[in-house]
Formats: sequence, structure tokens, C-alpha cells
Amino acid sequence: MVQNAPHLDRATVERMVRQVLRDQWTGQVGQQHVVPPASNAGPNPLLVNVSARHVHVTQSDLEKLFGPGSQLTKMKDLYQEGEFASEQQVNLIGPRNRMIPGIRILGPTRNYTQVELSYTDGIFMGIDLPLRISGNHDNTPGCVLVGPHGSINLDKGVIRAERHVHMGPADLAHFGVKDGDYMKLKVDGPCGLTFDRVKVREHPKVKLEVHIDTDEGNACHLPSATRMELIK
Repeated sequence: MVQNAPHLDRATVERMVRQVLRDQWTGQVGQQHVVPPASNAGPNPLLVNVSARHVHVTQSDLEKLFGPGSQLTKMKDLYQEGEFASEQQVNLIGPRNRMIPGIRILGPTRNYTQVELSYTDGIFMGIDLPLRISGNHDNTPGCVLVGPHGSINLDKGVIRAERHVHMGPADLAHFGVKDGDYMKLKVDGPCGLTFDRVKVREHPKVKLEVHIDTDEGNACHLPSATRMELIK
């Protein structure tokens, strides 16, 4: 089911922002990188990244949110070369007029604007999140993003990211897979479990890295993992 993005005037947006901040409901930021004590990795170490809710933006949308000529300011580098968490954050407003404040923008800018949330976020916001690989926005819901300079009404682009593993050529050869295949991630530990349908994403310059969201990371209590395996 696809919800239409709400269209709110500035006074309503400002009232909602003040209300949420008074309630001290804060958003999740940052990422949690875990390298397990043991794994079946090949030429590169196996790293699992729990990725909190975040936003990707076009340069045009960045300027609408933060003002003409705005550029993303690096807060910290991410694991993949050239990618970073920026200082810039936005507030997200959904169809129930609920808000998640302080969602961090990841850089660099892209050729599309996209919001990545967990299912728990979607339930809170009243958004029926489709499970998608980044960049696939067909028949996806929208939202309102609010920055210090202005707001944008997205008519699509709000997703739950499909869990996936980034691999370069050497990793593909080690595991005997190709781009678009699905693998399993087996997590051993006190809350161990196995994730099905981890999609393989190939790029010649990436490091081996699995991306799961906060719901999935909490379910297996990733920091307590003793061993992880990627299974074909």
C-alpha cells in the first residue's frame, strides 16, 4: 500500500517540531561496525554493519533543505571508501503527522533522494515500508523532509533497505557467487540466528561488508556474536 506524501504549511511543521523536541524523542544516528572473532571470510575480513535510519539526497534537494550552494560537511568516514556520515540532519514527517527528528544525511550526494528506515520506524510513522535495494523507488511511499532552510515533499523514495553484502571480485570468487545472488548470514552467539536472502551486490572497488538494519542487529544482538558465516 502506498501513502501519499502529506503537504504541510510551515506553521504546522514548526509546531510539530517544537512538540516532538519537547517530548525529547530523539532519532538514531550513526553505524555499528562488528568484525566477528571468527568467520569464513576469504581475502578480506567479514564486517557486518548495523545501519541506522538515514537519508541520501541529491544536490538540488540538499540546497532546498539547507540553502543555495550548501555542501555536505563530513562528520566521519564510513567503511566504504569515499562514503561518509555528514553533519547535516533532517526531520522526517509521515502521513500520520508524526515526526522523527535528527535523521543523518550520508554522503556524497546522489542522483536520487531516498530515506531508509527500519520496520519499527515505519510502524511508528504509519508508513507501509516496501523492502527494496537502494535506488529502486517504483511504487514506494513518500514523506516530508524538513531542514533549517526549507522542506521538500517526496512523492516516493521511503524504503526499508533489503539486507545485502557488498563484494569485490576476489570475494565473489571466494564464495562462488555473482551479483544479484542471495546468500545466508549465520550469526552464532547467545542470540544467534540465520538471516536468509542477503543479496549480493558487486562493485570492483568495494570492501566485503554486510548491511543489516537496527531491527535485525537487535534481533541477533550483534555485539555478542562469536562467529559469522556467509553461506551460499
